Amino acid sequence: MRSVELAELSALGMGGLCSSGGFDAKKLKMLPRSRGAARCSPDRVVLFSWFFNSKQPAAAFARQYRFLPCHRALTTGERRAKTASGHARSIHQHSNQRQIMAKPGRNTIILGGLAVVAVLGWLAWDRLQPAGLPAGFASANGRIEATEVDIAALTGGRIAEITAAEGDMVSAGDVLVQMDVVQLNAQKRQAEAQLARAEIGVETARALVAQAEAQERAARAAVDQAGSVADAASRRLERSEQLAKTSAISQQVLDDDRARDAQARAGVASAEASHAAALAGVSSAQAQVVDASAAVEAAKASIDAIQASLDDATLKAPRTGRIQYRIAQEGEIVGSGGRILSLVDLGDVYMTVFLPTSQVGRVQVGSEVRLVMDAAREFVIPATVSYVADVAQFTPKTVETADEREKLMFRVRARIDPELLSRHIEDVKTGLPGMAYLRLDPDAAWPDFLSNVVK
Repeated sequence: MRSVELAELSALGMGGLCSSGGFDAKKLKMLPRSRGAARCSPDRVVLFSWFFNSKQPAAAFARQYRFLPCHRALTTGERRAKTASGHARSIHQHSNQRQIMAKPGRNTIILGGLAVVAVLGWLAWDRLQPAGLPAGFASANGRIEATEVDIAALTGGRIAEITAAEGDMVSAGDVLVQMDVVQLNAQKRQAEAQLARAEIGVETARALVAQAEAQERAARAAVDQAGSVADAASRRLERSEQLAKTSAISQQVLDDDRARDAQARAGVASAEASHAAALAGVSSAQAQVVDASAAVEAAKASIDAIQASLDDATLKAPRTGRIQYRIAQEGEIVGSGGRILSLVDLGDVYMTVFLPTSQVGRVQVGSEVRLVMDAAREFVIPATVSYVADVAQFTPKTVETADEREKLMFRVRARIDPELLSRHIEDVKTGLPGMAYLRLDPDAAWPDFLSNVVK
């Protein structure tokens, strides 16, 4: 339904529309209607909607919406007073709106401050950015790395004590971990007892050798004695045989001499056999000495092995560095080769970067490199190229863009001088990100922002 002007409705009034309990349709038709007029009140909208759309009688409609008794029409003075009051109220509301708009809100101030801080931050960052690299140089990002050494148990056992904590600086030879050695000490005592027994066995075998040698000498003397008796018996038999031819002696004497000769020869054979047995006894005794000596050496070797296990149970730092991780705790049981600590060798620190084919072809082992850490851009760390991969590979996942990962790159390692590291050993931190600047042309001069080299 079209709008009607609010001023005309006020002038006509509801009383002007009502007559004798009904509505004056003629007056309602005379109300002007325009598109830009103000909207009427809800009760009048219902009234006009009824007039143009409903066929309900006016009296019934008025009773239904409680329009009876109708309001009276306003006089000219009342209309002017009402218009002036509305105009004053409108001016007051407009003034309040201008005051509200004139006061900046808290959110506006905060947003403005953030914008200023962002601009100043960007300007500071832009000033800190190094100038572009001149010709003859290449740059790549990477992280400081170092050689890691695992401190592990050679044999399984229980951890008795860990003397180093994470982050501690240790020197080569420092005791880091002590394993439980109760069982090893018992084995060592057992091996020492076996060594003592073997040494006694050697002495016993040597005594037996001496005894066997004495028996051999006695047997040799018996052989000599039996030989002498046999020789005498043989000569007597010869004389008896000569005398028997002339019947100077009886046959009985001749037979006795022959028996004595045979007996003497048997004695010689027996003495020689005894001597041979004595020689065998000497050899057997000497063999026992060798066996006992071998037992002594075996016992000593067992002791040495146990002592080596005892030494290995005391884990020492193989080189100077920093304890990075403490993998196991005191009282835990680890197997053979079980890792207990992780040591970072701060004497072998380097940065690994990846360069494309167009640049790596000009990089040589020994080329000068300068490193700039993100955490300390004011310091430039000198380094040298220690390794250049001879096989291309895809860049690792740490490269953030897909385009970069699609390129084949060559791995290059820039190693920091160990003497420089030893002078600043307390300041060395692994894992820090930074940039590596490689000089491809030996005659190129380093830019100014890479001139503050750490000594």
